[in-house]
Amino acid sequence: AHEDLMKRKKIRPFSEQIYNLRELQLSAYELYARRHGLTVKEFFVLHILWFSENGCRQSEICERLAATKQTVSAIIKKFLAAGLLTINTSESDRRNKVIHLSDKGTAYAESIILPAMEAETDALDELSGKEIMELTRLTSIYSKKLKDKFTVSSDRKAACDSSD
Repeated sequence: AHEDLMKRKKIRPFSEQIYNLRELQLSAYELYARRHGLTVKEFFVLHILWFSENGCRQSEICERLAATKQTVSAIIKKFLAAGLLTINTSESDRRNKVIHLSDKGTAYAESIILPAMEAETDALDELSGKEIMELTRLTSIYSKKLKDKFTVSSDRKAACDSSD
């Protein structure tokens, strides 16, 4: 138990450093989105739709952004009112609505998403191919493990709450 505690004390500063780096990345997206009159969630919805050739359902956007249905619905309503989206009924399941960028939305998203992609590519281009692969590999492992730990933590809390 003592060794485990010592190991955790040594790991903690790295955890804080990773957290700070994640904040730095998110703040870069926040500032970029704000410069374009968007919230970061709105930016990410545009990003998702830009890469969804066949459109996507609201539930997919909610899941990918870990956002509430209300948040995504408000963004979709705003984009619809601006003429940036079209919504069609799914051919495979008439209950599902598929969201697409309109022609106006495609042009708008292109003016925002392409420069962001260029910035991301330029930043990665400053790393070697080996560093890019290692960064991707380690970030993937860490992200999956972190999601698993938060899921277990949420499941444990839910079990405790339901036993009250």
